[in-house]
Amino acid sequence: MSRQRTTIFLAAAASIASIVSGGAAAIGSTGHPGHDSGHCGVLFDDFQYKSATDPQLGAHGWNARTEVGGPGIPGATWPAGNVSFVSTGGQQVAQLRAATNGSAAGTSHAELRRTTMNLRNGTYATRVRYADKPAAGPDGDHINETAFAIGPTKFDYDPIYSELDFTEYLPNGGWGETGPINFQTSYHTFREDPWDARSAADSQERSLDGWHTFVTQVGNGHAKYYIDGKLTADHTVDQDGNTVLPRQDMSMNWNLWFIDLDGHQGTATSEYREQIDWAYYAKNETVSPSQAEARVTKYRKHDTTYQDTMINTGSCENYQPPEH
Repeated sequence: MSRQRTTIFLAAAASIASIVSGGAAAIGSTGHPGHDSGHCGVLFDDFQYKSATDPQLGAHGWNARTEVGGPGIPGATWPAGNVSFVSTGGQQVAQLRAATNGSAAGTSHAELRRTTMNLRNGTYATRVRYADKPAAGPDGDHINETAFAIGPTKFDYDPIYSELDFTEYLPNGGWGETGPINFQTSYHTFREDPWDARSAADSQERSLDGWHTFVTQVGNGHAKYYIDGKLTADHTVDQDGNTVLPRQDMSMNWNLWFIDLDGHQGTATSEYREQIDWAYYAKNETVSPSQAEARVTKYRKHDTTYQDTMINTGSCENYQPPEH
């Protein structure tokens, strides 16, 4: 699928890369280590933080984006305060907030992201709550609710560019779609302007309102995407026959942003929310959706709120492409 969009997370990726160059995020754990994990380790977070400025959030390798730029509305802000941690259903979760009054100056987006790029092959899993309706204000905006992994890019058609969109949910449509529609996209590379994506993509034209578990397995030549345990996409190559598996390390991220302002009704402010219950990554290991959820249940049973046991030596070392 080819669809135009504005700056595909470039500002976020560049910022993360600059953070990484200054030193890796802390590696540690709380509670019992290594529940049923493969020999290359795992990353798990239950998002038990106080706010976007909680020192433990940064110590555990996350932050809330603040720099301006794409994707989304040019001139919109990305305030750290649009990322918060709230209680729902007896469980604390991360919450993203995006709002607009129909003008660029009155629009803000949100992104929670991993500050260390060290994720590549293996299994990614996250439980996310999407909303078809705004929490306040008129409905109809072309909002994009997402979870994804991404690496930096240096120029058009960068040969090692890597991005896996676990889910891009458009409850009111956008990019010429009417919605609700959900995309899973695996990239080989792209050109920003004019937009040209070299990728593989699938979509589901149905509502994803409420909680859903998204699992993506990467390895053995495939990127397989699951929603609530059901296989929804299996990607191998782009339209030119080039692999869409990641060729460099990536970070894991969630964001909430407006594709355009065409769908806004009136001048009142509309507020949208996306919630993240937990994140899990098993390095170089194929984990089924049911296994991933079982492991999260075990972490919670042992009061483990965060763990990073990943190693990058021997057979677990990620190949680093040469400078280009």
